[in-house]
Amino acid sequence: MPAYRDQSAEISAALGALPTGSAVSAVANRLLDLFTGGSIAPGTRLPPERQLATTLGVGRSAVREALAALEILGIVDVRPGSGTYLRGHASELLPQSLRWGMVIGERSTLELIEVRSGLEIFAARLAAERLDDDQLARLGEHLDGMRAGVGDLAAFVDADLAFHHLLATSTGNAVLLDLLQIVRSLLRIWVDRAVQDGEHAETAVREHAAIYDALRQRDPDAAASAMAAHMATASARLAAIEPGPAT
Repeated sequence: MPAYRDQSAEISAALGALPTGSAVSAVANRLLDLFTGGSIAPGTRLPPERQLATTLGVGRSAVREALAALEILGIVDVRPGSGTYLRGHASELLPQSLRWGMVIGERSTLELIEVRSGLEIFAARLAAERLDDDQLARLGEHLDGMRAGVGDLAAFVDADLAFHHLLATSTGNAVLLDLLQIVRSLLRIWVDRAVQDGEHAETAVREHAAIYDALRQRDPDAAASAMAAHMATASARLAAIEPGPAT
């Protein structure tokens, strides 16, 4: 285990108490302000939950939930039996402010579904103009994986996600890819639950086949239209799912 300097006292002094009744998002935002200020070095072990809760004037559950959100995004590293550590330099953390804001702020699932739909449609249009033959061939392999996974929904979901990730990658637009990954990660629990039976899977296969055919023709309008049709049915399935543990 690499050596570290105990900065618990400095961190506690820098944080201060939050207003009474502050939500988890406020705890996370206070921590983020501190992390991106440049005074806390990467690898620094944070004070224990109990100490953070006392310093911030909130319950331990609020601190625990805030740290869990930051861990999911790779901002902190929770090591059982050791503690919670800060990852990355401030310069590496700052560009992720959008990602943080979306996770720790209160966002409607329906709004995220709308954003995802628009991004996927735009990605399909760009991909039709920019993808190369190797990417097209690999998209075909993922489509075959979806077909083979109709009877195995876990495998189907994996192939579906791989198809969409590669399509976004083939746009050559790193910002668009990152935005899509953010939205998908926030919707992951719903995405995993959206395809609940073979009939849903077969519908999704047909919709992805239409997208693939348009991409193969290098037709941006057709690709966007096919993705829009897929997003309409996929979004309806997502919106119908009751919230639960995230995917």
